[in-house]
Amino acid sequence: MGQGRGWEGAVLKLLRAKDFEFTVTGTEDVTADYRRVTFTDGGMLATTGVHPTMWVRLWFDNAGRPHQRAYTLVDPDPEAGTFALEFALHEGCASDWARAAKPGDTVEATVQGTGFEQPSPAPSHVCVVGDPASLPAINSLLGALGDAPATIWFEGSLEGLPWAADPARHEVREVPRREAALVERVRAELPDLLRSGPDPYVWIACDTATTRTLGAFVRKELAVPKQRVQALGYWRAS
Repeated sequence: MGQGRGWEGAVLKLLRAKDFEFTVTGTEDVTADYRRVTFTDGGMLATTGVHPTMWVRLWFDNAGRPHQRAYTLVDPDPEAGTFALEFALHEGCASDWARAAKPGDTVEATVQGTGFEQPSPAPSHVCVVGDPASLPAINSLLGALGDAPATIWFEGSLEGLPWAADPARHEVREVPRREAALVERVRAELPDLLRSGPDPYVWIACDTATTRTLGAFVRKELAVPKQRVQALGYWRAS
């Protein structure tokens, strides 16, 4: 990008974050509002390895100022040095970049803070809350947790999206995207599910405010141990 990354970039450097440059190799419009972009990794996967739900920070130009957003790797291939990212398109510089991306374009990226720890004991039931922005991470999570049954509250519609769930084991509860609807549904329905097995695991990844509200509900009101809850704010409403 040829510019500094402000205080965020400085902090990441202090935390020994690793920088890479990705090159676009192709694009696919999965739906009108969801785009897959494929990349070569600039040597990243050989350096970092791969784990479930692995994510990277991409840096975009926002009217002359650096802006970073995190995205989960899709189909990473360490031997080939390739992967894809999926963009839920809306307003903003990251979506604008994805809409215009074409083979040969490059984007700078930082890897820091990503990780995955298999729950122990293995989940008797997985409870997931997400939306199109976290769909790649949900797909990766369900693949990593093996045969455990799962219930997924999904804000919005999955129609046309690259959903990797197994209908024999994974129940999807679509929730209309309107104010407080997702929080209300999860608060009403999650308690009974948590009582259905000995070792539930809760994974929440949606907008920051909803994630914070539901994470506090699960930990404080439902008393789920913190090691059985993962709550990650994937985007912030502007």
